[in-house]
Amino acid sequence: MARCDVCFRRCDIPEGRRGFCGARKCEDGRVVPENYGRVTALALDPIEKKPLRRFHPGSLILSVGSYGCNLRCPFCQNHDISWSAEALRYAEKAETVTPEALVEAALKLVPRGNIGLAFTYNEPLIGWEFVRDAARLSRDAGLKNVLVTNGTAALPVLEALAPFIDAMNIDLKGFTERYYSKVLGGDFDMVKAFIARAAQRCHVELTTLIVPGLNDSEDEMRALTGWVAEFRGADGARIGADIPLHISRFFPRFHMTDRPATDVKKVYRLAEVARERLKYVYTGNC
Repeated sequence: MARCDVCFRRCDIPEGRRGFCGARKCEDGRVVPENYGRVTALALDPIEKKPLRRFHPGSLILSVGSYGCNLRCPFCQNHDISWSAEALRYAEKAETVTPEALVEAALKLVPRGNIGLAFTYNEPLIGWEFVRDAARLSRDAGLKNVLVTNGTAALPVLEALAPFIDAMNIDLKGFTERYYSKVLGGDFDMVKAFIARAAQRCHVELTTLIVPGLNDSEDEMRALTGWVAEFRGADGARIGADIPLHISRFFPRFHMTDRPATDVKKVYRLAEVARERLKYVYTGNC
């Protein structure tokens, strides 16, 4: 048995078994990323789709995903490659790609407007070792690296990756402990600590999906944006108000079909509230 220290779950994994995420396994008494280089999705996307609006706008980026996730969002849009039973079946057929081959593919797409690699689709920090190795090579080749993450990882993981990451979009899915623990199966304090540190290391944008009846109050949005607005950089300068926030509309999907899509007027109103404290607020899925 070995303990995994990647995220808040700190799984004690028996020999030959996987942890909660479905992608980290105990082999010979140590935890290894079973999903290393196992690619389930690969696409050349607009950078705005990550979403990043203030990082090389108008460019394209080669987006790569694997399998595994440490949260259990009932509305997950990538459940087929992240944490469902379907995902684990699909993972068995996933192609294994080396960091070298991935960077080579990214370089071949530079003439089409590609600026680098985005690690996304599932939770990339579950397999952070592959992200580190590929991002290091990508950086050496003059490319940019983007991380799209739920941010519920231990700070040593962030520190191992930070030298090679140029930008992150981090999900700040709500701003209450109850929402994180009861609905998502996550850790509110860990994501806040991750975001606060990441904002000192690279360009950060945040995304909040507005789910009717769960995280859609103006009071919660004011608490969220008030917290973000107080961020300071490594030099002590206040940087929080400059951090972009994407407010996205929920659509019923996967295990959460018990409520309608978020009212568009509600999304726009919450964006107005967010602009009381933040300079750059964008709406999505509207």
